[in-house]
Amino acid sequence: MALKATVFKAELAVSNMDRGYYHTHALTIARHPSETDERMMVRLLAFALNANPQLQFCRGLSNDEEPDLWQKNLQGDIELWIEVGQPDERRIRKACNRADTVLIYPYGARTAEQWWQNIAPKLSRFDNLEVYYFSPQDTASLTSLAERNMSLQATIQDGMMWFGNDITTLSISPENWFR
Repeated sequence: MALKATVFKAELAVSNMDRGYYHTHALTIARHPSETDERMMVRLLAFALNANPQLQFCRGLSNDEEPDLWQKNLQGDIELWIEVGQPDERRIRKACNRADTVLIYPYGARTAEQWWQNIAPKLSRFDNLEVYYFSPQDTASLTSLAERNMSLQATIQDGMMWFGNDITTLSISPENWFR
């Protein structure tokens, strides 16, 4: 019998001063049985950084055809394709050919750096690709915020992010690897 996804609910208040975006989102996040709390919270960080009423979580790990998050326009065209982790070159190529903008958020100490060293030379031709790295210190501390029902706040200003709940606030600095 297959394991089912664990459902998390999050109320996420986003104040993005860089983009002039202020909104509270009621989110339902399905965490795949093989997904860690860290990865799920990185998906939530990616949502906060790119928050938009049309941005939505996809089936992610359980589907090769969809990214972790995407934003489509009214015609069904993909405006934004977001991957979390270390996708392979084929998947990145596919994303860049299908979407207006592709964002990748790798995380993890040496594995992310090694992945980037191997794949970066093959991606230089894509004008619509951006890669932002989350440090192991930033992502490991996120797991303390993971609960089945979360009330979170994200404040973004000058490329810095403050992310937390009523008890804990974390300072997170995504490092720009490719733009």
